[in-house]
Amino acid sequence: MPFPLTYPTTRSLTGGDLLAQSLKHLGVQVAFGLHGGHLDAFLMGCESVGIKLVDTRHETAAVQAAEGYAKVSRGLGVAFVTANSGFSNGVPGLASALADRSPILVITSSPPLRDSENNSLQGIIDQVVVSRPLTKFAHRVTNPEDAPRLVSLAVRTALAGAPGPVLLDFPIDVLFTPVHEKLISWGSITSPRSYAPGPHAEAVKEAITLLRSATRPVVIIGSGAQGEETTTQLLRFSNQTNIPIFDTQKCMLSPDLATKGKFYGGTAGSLAQLPAVEAPQPDLVLLLGARTGMFLAGRSGAIIPPHEKCKLIQVDIDGGEIGRTLPVDFGVISDVGQFVAAVNSQLNLDTAPAGNCERVDKDWVKKAVSIKNLPSPFDSDPETEFSGRMHPHHALKALFTTLSTQIKNPILVTDGGECALWAHGVAPILNPSAILKSTGALGFLGNGFGYALGAAVASPGTKVINVQGDGSAGFHFMELDTYARLGLDVVTIVVNNYCWGMSSNGQELVYGNLNPARPVSSLSAVTGYAAVSGGLGNRGAKIERIGEVEGAVQKVLDGQGPACIELIVDSKPVHPITESMVGKTEDPNLVVVPYYDNIPRADYKV
Repeated sequence: MPFPLTYPTTRSLTGGDLLAQSLKHLGVQVAFGLHGGHLDAFLMGCESVGIKLVDTRHETAAVQAAEGYAKVSRGLGVAFVTANSGFSNGVPGLASALADRSPILVITSSPPLRDSENNSLQGIIDQVVVSRPLTKFAHRVTNPEDAPRLVSLAVRTALAGAPGPVLLDFPIDVLFTPVHEKLISWGSITSPRSYAPGPHAEAVKEAITLLRSATRPVVIIGSGAQGEETTTQLLRFSNQTNIPIFDTQKCMLSPDLATKGKFYGGTAGSLAQLPAVEAPQPDLVLLLGARTGMFLAGRSGAIIPPHEKCKLIQVDIDGGEIGRTLPVDFGVISDVGQFVAAVNSQLNLDTAPAGNCERVDKDWVKKAVSIKNLPSPFDSDPETEFSGRMHPHHALKALFTTLSTQIKNPILVTDGGECALWAHGVAPILNPSAILKSTGALGFLGNGFGYALGAAVASPGTKVINVQGDGSAGFHFMELDTYARLGLDVVTIVVNNYCWGMSSNGQELVYGNLNPARPVSSLSAVTGYAAVSGGLGNRGAKIERIGEVEGAVQKVLDGQGPACIELIVDSKPVHPITESMVGKTEDPNLVVVPYYDNIPRADYKV
């Protein structure tokens, strides 16, 4: 028997028990979800074997909490949602996990197999069919004895290669049916741990050749370059070669990268500011586990220069990502950590001194990494803006400065549109141990509540700062009740400017004074988020002036459990990234297409 079965004393061993025990054997410690009677046999099984069940107020938040847990733990996140209605609420979590390559397993249930296509309660939607485009693997389990084999397959699929979500549908009769021990299909649940693939030897040599020919090389890392071992190898590589490292804000950064890295340059967006320090663009980019697209300025050339000016090496565990957006000089299908380790080993074996990239322009590197320390252009702006409300930059800067004196290395979660941009601009003040950017590749709003929950459960003892706009706060604010019930150390910050900031400002940029209408971009100035948080068991404070920050922080941090701070800010100025994303232009031959490339007018002759 691959693992000893735990038999309940008052009932038979059911499919739900076997499912729970299979998960426990594979290392699952916690699962997030919402109760549904279809799942009771599984939930009782979890209780029996000690899997912690964290119940939320909404299934979307539950699945996104599993994703947040996966991001912080760098392992598998597990969620459970009941049949059809619960499943439908959980679909957004599958979508964001797929877009951000997060390994999660979602357990759901359905009517008895005999009631298939019978218009039964919660049986209208075929959950497996719906899930397949949004997962790496989705399957309906038809025999309770198959649980170990199929759970193992699902978990390995979620974690293998480019990580992602998987789903298993256990019909209610499969979960409640007693198990025939002799018929159990154990499959590969006892297989030894597998190891990530390494790079081709010739690829390593070619990469080193190109690196040694470059004068302004940079490394850009993404979510595929995470983990303690990978960070160690990256530090060794960068410190030996004098090549700076930048990140895409989509990876869970180890604090070691900033504290021990001599050449850590912050976010890749800094590379777009090279003209500000009178420095040319890179002549080589080594892209490690980072996907091209919106987080690297698309095809604009602002971060990764045009191909004729810059060599591009792309390393990714998923070969389909190599060359997806930009032409590459060569690609390497490999685990990033294995690739960097192989490069380090080869550098040591070569006859040249270890890490000898002698053509690297050290003065240029110094300028490139100094960009992250440039003062904000908004530091000189008045603390209150046009409406008399606080400037969002100053409000968040003052708040983070005060929080940093009392909180060490928190996890920062940012959600919303412009408020997330303002928060990222002052995030270094907090010296966060990790940053979870909730909007991700989907531009999803509201999932910061689930991410904060998952992060708090994955890292007990670490303060979680959950930044929301008043727009994104409207999605899952009830999860503050979850934080309170569980006694979690989460501080929710609502940056309240009474509108959908990016939407309203985007409309203004596109239509200006020609059309004063701002349809469906306003929010209520009456809503009091700090007051509502008190009713949900959180300590709350509302801040309308910079001078109130210190006292409010003391109030919400004076005690255990969750808290909420509401910042009343102006919707102006427009954040520069909103301006760049909208693409406003004075060129009469172009039509502005907000957030994408502008297009020529139909009568424009190219």
